[in-house]
Amino acid sequence: MQKLKKIMTAVLGIALTFTFITPHGQAHADASSYGVMDTKAYRTYVPIRYLSDKLHYQVTWEPTSKRIEVVSDDNYLEMTLGTTQAYVNGMNTELEAAPFRAGGTTYVPVRFVSEAMNLSMEWDKNGSLVHFWNGDSHVRLPIVSKQRINQTSSIEKSWRAFKVGNKRVTTTMLTINLLHPHIRLGVGVGYGGEGSVDNLKHMAKRNYAIAAINGGYFDAYSNSKVKVPYGYVVRNGKMIHNGSGDKRSVLLFTKDNQVEMIPGPSFIDRFQEGDVYGALQVGPRLITDGKITVNLKGEGFKDPKILKHSSIRSAVGITKDYKLMILTTSSATIPELAKVMKQAGAYQAMNLDGGASSGLYYNGRYMTYPGRNISNALLIFK
Repeated sequence: MQKLKKIMTAVLGIALTFTFITPHGQAHADASSYGVMDTKAYRTYVPIRYLSDKLHYQVTWEPTSKRIEVVSDDNYLEMTLGTTQAYVNGMNTELEAAPFRAGGTTYVPVRFVSEAMNLSMEWDKNGSLVHFWNGDSHVRLPIVSKQRINQTSSIEKSWRAFKVGNKRVTTTMLTINLLHPHIRLGVGVGYGGEGSVDNLKHMAKRNYAIAAINGGYFDAYSNSKVKVPYGYVVRNGKMIHNGSGDKRSVLLFTKDNQVEMIPGPSFIDRFQEGDVYGALQVGPRLITDGKITVNLKGEGFKDPKILKHSSIRSAVGITKDYKLMILTTSSATIPELAKVMKQAGAYQAMNLDGGASSGLYYNGRYMTYPGRNISNALLIFK
């Protein structure tokens, strides 16, 4: 047999996950959009549904024999839960670690799968994201710690105060577990579509969202009935407003709850990859890979309300283990907001529209009452 190309030197792993159907026809969901890392053994694991959905391998799971089969056009892999014996194109081989099952997910070492399937991969520089290439196909996989597998809480609410210099900034916050099987993200817009406005609570309830925070900027002070949003707005996979040429940061997410924050000039290329389900262009970026990276003029901001003034703020953040944070604050400047988000534990963070637009809704009630109707919002479904 032709020698398999080795593409990794670290001991990593790849995880297989399956959806089982109950007698009532309901699926036990899993964290199939995220890889997990066993920090003690330094192995990383990737869900098998990710391999089938994103990389288009054919995967078969036989519960009785506990046999796992992975098939591509050129290769056939066979593994068995709990044993290190495996087969590549019919030839017996030994795995570094036996496939195992935890939290409803079955795992197998990545070196074996990556070599056997000729799958190229590359770690992101911050170590929390893996890029996969299968021919011309490029997909991303966020990595979380193995301890997150069995976490069950979906949304946590909190009220916290942070000391920024000599100032005390209070916050109202929701922390959302993006790995929870019932959590999904969306973008809400005014009742009449693009250019219309609505109150945040009605926007959430009309879309059956359990939580919501105000989204991007819009022409709030126009006398016209049409309140045009600023920047890119993507809803349900469709771009409903184009912000071409805008430098401000973009919050985007996929159907799989993979959340990213990218510069405005990079958005069109990212959108054309085809998996962006929702996006809001707001900014400025507050934190990048754990470091404060506020660059107001670099993102094209000129309004003193953003450059200098202290005001009620709204922000969104992602922790290093991929929890989503949405919050509103008492009066703060943008640099102060960045310090608040860092203290709160955000690894990535960006500003949302603020002032009278700031609002936070959860489970039928306002946690922060907005001062006006808004053009769009980030929605959380459960």
